[in-house]
Amino acid sequence: MAAMKYTHAVVCRIPQSYRTKCEVDLDEAKKQHETFVKLLRELGLDVIELPPDENLPESVFVEDTAIISNGTVLITRPASSRTKELDSIRSVLKKELNLPIIEIEDVNAKLDGGDVLFTGREFFVGLSNKTNEAGAKAVAAAFPEFSCIPINVGDEKYRLKNLVSVAGPDLLCVASTKPGQDLIKRIEREASYTYQTLTVPEEAAANVLYINGTLIHRTDDEIPKSSMVFAEKIDFSKRSVKASELAKLGHSLSSCCLLLRRSKYIKYI
Repeated sequence: MAAMKYTHAVVCRIPQSYRTKCEVDLDEAKKQHETFVKLLRELGLDVIELPPDENLPESVFVEDTAIISNGTVLITRPASSRTKELDSIRSVLKKELNLPIIEIEDVNAKLDGGDVLFTGREFFVGLSNKTNEAGAKAVAAAFPEFSCIPINVGDEKYRLKNLVSVAGPDLLCVASTKPGQDLIKRIEREASYTYQTLTVPEEAAANVLYINGTLIHRTDDEIPKSSMVFAEKIDFSKRSVKASELAKLGHSLSSCCLLLRRSKYIKYI
């Protein structure tokens, strides 16, 4: 589907202050992130790297800050500790990529990018401790051309894409755990379209990326059982990257990039 083809990715390098948030091997985290960025470039993406900001230890997780679809950007409403990150994201998307920016006007809205799943056909917005109904309404208002369905995530420690992610055209990867299975049942009940599901035994394997025909998942040593599922069930291109240190703050592969499709020629009205 054209909506799932990407031309650009925005990432942010890891600051030294990242290790203050948890017990993490900072050198290994940086190595894993560099490998991830290299893979994005190998898949044909034009990658924009933001410099590390020592005042923003979680700034590597750029997915949380914006929702991008059809050339339009919705700036999110993440936790208050993350709001300063929005300035650099807003700037690069507007000034370097010339994308129109939509801001959320409702002061009561909460919206985290990790709760927003776009299948290429419709949006599912997870209602969690980071995203509320007002946040889901903001997504619906920003992208009226798509159906936008609020879905209760359940356990408050999760964001939607910790448990379900896009693994291919009309294919959703879902954790075999009870939170994952409960969530996919709610999605299937509410969806406007029919999706195939790929169930993985390890919860850490449920978050994958599907970029321009290639599935990206974590390495065999990190998700050995799920890697066997990917090898058996996926008949298109697959690549794997380590994410153990990046995952220690409860984030995942998709957290580390903002993906977008930019037209070669931008029309101004």
